[in-house]
Amino acid sequence: MIRLERLRTWFLIAVLIICGARTFSFCSQRTYTDNPTKGKVAEILDRGTILFGTTGDYRPLSFCEPDGTYWGFGIDVANEIARRLGVDIEFKKTSWPSLTADVLTEPQIFDLAIGGITITDTRRETMLMSDGYLANGKTILCRASEANRYKSLADIDKPEVTVMVNPGGLNEKFANENLTHAKIVVHQKNEEIPTLVAEGAADVMITEITEAPYYVQTDTRLAAPLLNAPFTHGEIGVLMQKGQEDLLQIVNNVIRQMKSDGSLRKLHEKYGLLYAYE
Repeated sequence: MIRLERLRTWFLIAVLIICGARTFSFCSQRTYTDNPTKGKVAEILDRGTILFGTTGDYRPLSFCEPDGTYWGFGIDVANEIARRLGVDIEFKKTSWPSLTADVLTEPQIFDLAIGGITITDTRRETMLMSDGYLANGKTILCRASEANRYKSLADIDKPEVTVMVNPGGLNEKFANENLTHAKIVVHQKNEEIPTLVAEGAADVMITEITEAPYYVQTDTRLAAPLLNAPFTHGEIGVLMQKGQEDLLQIVNNVIRQMKSDGSLRKLHEKYGLLYAYE
């Protein structure tokens, strides 16, 4: 039975090679590379499970509940990649400070990483990054009662303003590079920072346009006054080791399919995020 299923899988692979990188509406929903008998993809297929690293601290992109359940935009994309590959999925905890080391470590802890990971040239120097599936950019959260206080980066970069960031990621890097006068406080748990800002432990949180709307909607004490004028512009993608170009091809094919068939737009609508892929 197992051998029959494997033969069926290889047949579907051959069909999808002919289909190429188009939307496979008339083919199987599985998406493979042109050499499925070796490489990372073959390893995942033989294992029957794809392993995703994720921080689980970044609502609404990747969050881990106390019972170990993961949810979020990136988690949904990961599940879609697994579904279209025809394998099970398992999430492995990583963190922003250890993300690069965890991706590059041998033996691998996970196959690829997902959830709020910005595509950067620095990351591409040492790792592979997929096509973007979500637009992002740096913005702020502050108390709603002080929303009119912050109209520009200059309004934030003052000695009397306390800015809170999570460690090891691009939020901390952005704050250190752009806020030379404000007081910068590093807090270990990203998911706790919005509440700390609302309660007055800090004045501003440096965050992303992908994260800020969730907290504004769920806590009336918070505001994101610069949401429509982010300080930076970029995209979020999937991160993995170099040498896994076969897996990168599959991930990119799935992202392109999701853009083509409307499922990526539906995810944006589900989480109340701006769709930027017309």
